[in-house]
Amino acid sequence: MQMKLELVIVPVSDVDRAKAFYVDTLGFTLDVDVTPFDGARVVQVTPPGSACSLGFGSGLGAYDEMAPGSVKALHLVVADIDAARAELADRGLEIGEVNDVGGGVRYAGFADPDGNSLTLQEMAWRTGDAF
Repeated sequence: MQMKLELVIVPVSDVDRAKAFYVDTLGFTLDVDVTPFDGARVVQVTPPGSACSLGFGSGLGAYDEMAPGSVKALHLVVADIDAARAELADRGLEIGEVNDVGGGVRYAGFADPDGNSLTLQEMAWRTGDAF
């Protein structure tokens, strides 16, 4: 059996603020922004090159089950963490310093406006076709 993780729900308190952060600051692609019925909004964004998207919104049970800021340590794998970190910092993101944990793995953490935490991760062996 094969399974593909395609959507992770991220709880947010302000949908417009979250959309601006993920699209404008992080550079994610806006895939969906719809109001399927009065009182509900569904937004889906995807990191460039990713097969998995983030979803957030309002007025549906999936968005109300977790407190804003409760998602921790979502990993965004990049080929060059120094370049990715610099680009995001240039866009105004407050991002931590690169931390080398050994074995060719390096991290730099940050949070969205609600406190959901994300981290850039570089793994030295994941380059070229292996990335």
